Amino acid sequence: MSGIETRQKATLLLCGPRGFCAGVERAIQIVVLAIKKYGAPVYVRHEIVHNRYVVEGLEALGAVFVEDLSQIPTTEQPVIFSAHGVPKSIPVAAEARNLFYLDATCPLVSKVHKQAMLHNRRGRHVLLIGHKGHPEVIGTMGQLPEGCVTLIETLEDADAFVPENSQNLGYVTQTTLSVDDTAAIIQRLGERFEELQAPSAESICYATTNRQESVKAAATDTDLFLIVGAPNSSNSRRLVEVAERAGAQASALVQSRVDIPWQHLDGKTGEITIGLSAGASAPEILVSQIIEAFRERYGLTIRLAETAVEDEEFLVMRDLRDVPLEPSDMAFVNGTSVDHESESA
Repeated sequence: MSGIETRQKATLLLCGPRGFCAGVERAIQIVVLAIKKYGAPVYVRHEIVHNRYVVEGLEALGAVFVEDLSQIPTTEQPVIFSAHGVPKSIPVAAEARNLFYLDATCPLVSKVHKQAMLHNRRGRHVLLIGHKGHPEVIGTMGQLPEGCVTLIETLEDADAFVPENSQNLGYVTQTTLSVDDTAAIIQRLGERFEELQAPSAESICYATTNRQESVKAAATDTDLFLIVGAPNSSNSRRLVEVAERAGAQASALVQSRVDIPWQHLDGKTGEITIGLSAGASAPEILVSQIIEAFRERYGLTIRLAETAVEDEEFLVMRDLRDVPLEPSDMAFVNGTSVDHESESA
């Protein structure tokens, strides 16, 4: 009989919140508005956010991405610092060259900088829990003189650390870490150093926490859990780990639909369950394209797995607030919302 669905059935658990956070949206808007106000080219030091789709879209508008200020010619055009933050030496170097710069550092990263500096002003050696080489870690360590910060990446680092004065220690963390892993490291440090001082507010940002909680709630017994994000995106990689620990049979980081590891689903009989979320720098259009790939292969039911609602918004700097932001300006990153057959998880 025609019209009867004969394809294998699949349920896709679509996590919420997912994708862009307020800090990422602000950073992208800063680049777009700067191009509108000052014209092309606008220079950006480091990827504004860790997503090639976004970076390539901004390049098409007139952004030029560089890794070092020395790559920028003498110019009156603006230079933008990425959402991850920069060491204090970078604005100093820009000013030495009379470069006009706009700082797109996420306000929540800036908050961590201020917390680290407050520890330092109070005579404490700062322990930074984070990943070596990540631009956010480089930026945070670069807020203080050399030797004032020690990076702690693992429990083993927490055990091996020997301070000059165990009575004067304070910690901060990278904003995009695993909540559970970080809690374990902080507990270990607290057990070793009873006078260890916490920051005045939580360092791991709301978006990281919310996305991890949603993945954790949805991942149990899923056949495959996909996280949309870039390999150099810390928060996206942590989501893959969270899904695996929460019970997903397989979990993978994908940048687009071409990366879907179908082999993890081949040979499975009966109805399958897929989890899907996106890191804080992944645009919704990539999520929509991946959902469409599953629609093409399976008789798909989508269920929304939402654990929080985000309404945070960070304003751009005053220099750009006089520039109108039209919907068409962000068209290259705006995706179409999916129609959910069920709104409960």
